[in-house]
Amino acid sequence: MPVLLQVDFKTDGPFGKEMSEAYADLAKSITGEPGFLWKIWTENEENKEAGGIYLFDTKQHAEDYLTMHIARLESFGITGIRGRIFDVNGPLTEMTSGPVK
Repeated sequence: MPVLLQVDFKTDGPFGKEMSEAYADLAKSITGEPGFLWKIWTENEENKEAGGIYLFDTKQHAEDYLTMHIARLESFGITGIRGRIFDVNGPLTEMTSGPVK
């Protein structure tokens, strides 16, 4: 069963359309990461937060990506990065149409 990686951090932006344009190349590069299945990009301009929910095929791939991603974000000057890895409960997720297949 795949694992979920949740990452979030404080940021001054960009948000919305500007975020989509600024991070298009980054989004494309993420799709080539080992074990990557999908990502949902998250943002909350009001609270100045952004991040993502990722699905990886193994815990090791999620951990490797998180280590690399934290270093990348820190190189952009972002601090206070929170990354958490969760196992996915397959039967319940399938019952609620979760995209984990």
